[in-house]
Amino acid sequence: MAYVLSITANPAEPVIDADLKAHVSRLFPITDIVDLAPGVASDFYIDEPDEFLLAALRHEFEDKPVDLNFITLAHRRKKLFIADMDSTIIEQECIDEIADFAGKRPEISDITERAMRGELDFEAALRERVAMLKGLAVSVLEETYAKHISLTPGARVLVQTMNKMGATTALVSGGFTFFTDRVAKAAGFQTAQANELLYEDGALAGKVREPILGRAAKQNALLRLAGENDIRLEETLAVGDGANDLSMLERAGLGVAFRAKPAVAEATEARIQHGDLTALLYLQGVPQAEFIET
Repeated sequence: MAYVLSITANPAEPVIDADLKAHVSRLFPITDIVDLAPGVASDFYIDEPDEFLLAALRHEFEDKPVDLNFITLAHRRKKLFIADMDSTIIEQECIDEIADFAGKRPEISDITERAMRGELDFEAALRERVAMLKGLAVSVLEETYAKHISLTPGARVLVQTMNKMGATTALVSGGFTFFTDRVAKAAGFQTAQANELLYEDGALAGKVREPILGRAAKQNALLRLAGENDIRLEETLAVGDGANDLSMLERAGLGVAFRAKPAVAEATEARIQHGDLTALLYLQGVPQAEFIET
């Protein structure tokens, strides 16, 4: 089975130059080099991955804004793409932004961070945070989305290009349907699922409809969508940043930790710390010339 050592950089800082390529070529038995985007993404073809050498190279390049990952060439272009929303497809955690309106951002953000690191039970942590929002006007949600939520750079290009490639694209969040419905439309996802906030008399009731969709629900969504579309798991791609994404990332053909918590990055097959979301296209061998930018 053949592999590539995929090296990607942020498009805003194209640092993959001749010196870097020459250095990597001296360390690995490279059979070919293919540039997917000048200065931003290059594939180094190899026969067998050397994880020890990869770890050493990551350490050597820790001050250089590049991501290094071994990728299997078999089934490289994926037929199902499933993504987390908060701090992945968007740059924020929606519940933390809502918390500003309740004057409770520090305590809610602390719970969010601990839950994403896997230190707290996700379902219990969500119930606790939502209870702290009780009484906020529903109009706060629209204001939060309009003024505080933004797509992560590369998100729309990633999703639109995957759609053009014929892939099934799904946004699967432990957050709230109010936001996933809007973010899915903005990015171009074909489907979306999340938790539903409950309301009373035009205000947040401080509750979420049960059962809460957490870590297991994300994995189940991956398996269900793959089954419904007759797609093998090897042909699936998942991306996320938190502990509640781990089961989904581990079951996918290619699980990518995107600017993730350290424990999540260590547990996944691939990690992107410096690049934007278009890096997930480069991991699939898609050159910049094939990107859909609308």
